[in-house]
Amino acid sequence: MIAIDGPAASGKSTVGRLLAEQLDYLYLDTGCMYRAVTWAALQQGIDLGDETAVTHLAHNIQMEIFPVREGEKDGRHYTVHVNGQDITWELRTPAIDANVSQVSSYLGVRQEMVRRQRAFGQRGAVVMVGRDIGTVVMPDAPLKLYITASAEERARRRTRDRSDQGHTASYDAILADVQRRDQIDSNRQHSPLRPATDAILIDSTDQPPAAIVNAILQMIQEPVNGER
Repeated sequence: MIAIDGPAASGKSTVGRLLAEQLDYLYLDTGCMYRAVTWAALQQGIDLGDETAVTHLAHNIQMEIFPVREGEKDGRHYTVHVNGQDITWELRTPAIDANVSQVSSYLGVRQEMVRRQRAFGQRGAVVMVGRDIGTVVMPDAPLKLYITASAEERARRRTRDRSDQGHTASYDAILADVQRRDQIDSNRQHSPLRPATDAILIDSTDQPPAAIVNAILQMIQEPVNGER
């Protein structure tokens, strides 16, 4: 099991996906699960400030995550179904970005998503990416990584991604949103964003994902203090 945490747009998802491909491991971006709950709440007109209603939805939602299959070669890295509907590309819209931190701050939502995530982790041979994987979901993972980057670099990445997806993208607005999400995620009461005490810290600001993956593969292949 490999746990990768980090703030929004730090590059952790790209690194996790490439690493899983190299190791032939399952790749699970847990953020998509919170995004799916957010999407469902918006679709159903649920008040996102109503913690009880959002938590009830999280417990009852039918959510499935699949590897990319034939006929889905549209750039996706996984497929997410909610109640049988493919919503993969709906999860990266500005509306989801603006609301997912609030939804993921609710204790009941986190408890239900963690339960589902641990079920994936128990299968083994998994690279799991999120914000509390090393601290809460898989605290016994033998390798924990915390990937970060400057807020400015993360905003540039998100602006580029938004433009590539056909959305209007304002760098200043996205930078403010990145900083807002950092504040919410780092200071929430339940499972705040922080590196595990034994996590290896990686700054991706000036590093391409391939170089980071190669460095991680070297960590795995060369024992650290005789423990791996």
